Amino acid sequence: MREEELQALVTYRLQRAEETLEEARVMQRIGHWNACANRLYYAAFYAVSALLVKSGHRATRHSGIKALFNRHYVKTGVVAKEKGRLYNRLFDLRQEGDYIDFVSLDGETVEPLVSATADFIETIRLLS
Repeated sequence: MREEELQALVTYRLQRAEETLEEARVMQRIGHWNACANRLYYAAFYAVSALLVKSGHRATRHSGIKALFNRHYVKTGVVAKEKGRLYNRLFDLRQEGDYIDFVSLDGETVEPLVSATADFIETIRLLS
């Protein structure tokens, strides 16, 4: 991939992260906590995938993206451990809310993650 194509992809994924964060805020306002958690995870996912593409790392599954992010950015100290824990938490909440029957996330659990995810995305943007 040429450098301008690579940068266009990084920019696109960071824009998707911001748009998806806004979708999470809409779900927050109306109290749809499972959907909010889903959108928060995807907002973070798009940001992380931008960072990984920029650095030449590739994965085809969400678990692979998570593993690469933790290995190359969290464990090395490039990204703070609490941000790595946030990404892992969002991954887990999305899995629970989307795939486990009778899971009903609540505002107490999800609402604090909205601003944390916004901060996470900004951190990743600065690295991208």
